[in-house]
Amino acid sequence: MGILNSIFGKKQEKQEKQESFINWIPLTSLEQLKQIKNLSKKEPVAIFKHSTRCGISSMVIKRFVSNFDETLKDFKVYYLDLLSYRELSNEIGYEFQILHQSPQLLVIKKGEVVAHASHYNIAQIDLRKF
Repeated sequence: MGILNSIFGKKQEKQEKQESFINWIPLTSLEQLKQIKNLSKKEPVAIFKHSTRCGISSMVIKRFVSNFDETLKDFKVYYLDLLSYRELSNEIGYEFQILHQSPQLLVIKKGEVVAHASHYNIAQIDLRKF
């Protein structure tokens, strides 16, 4: 096996551990949605809607994490697993009048969506503005 490992490389993955400053808050209930709306009256809040089975969504969330810098470490980001909480995702669309997309980022301030984007356009939202 030694010669095969030297030709094809070892299967051990050496992943660089990248420090993330995101303190993801799982979004799992309608009650939390009400809390988010109230909290947003004091400070901006984000909701990241993610599909765990979508390749694009996986690439976008990795980019989001890598671009999230230390200056944003106190910014509250709620994570919604669309596959597990589809009804909650629908309610977010109704509540904030935003068409469902996946992946999708919503920034909520004073109870209103002040910015939103989906797919690769999520990288265009600069959370430091809020």
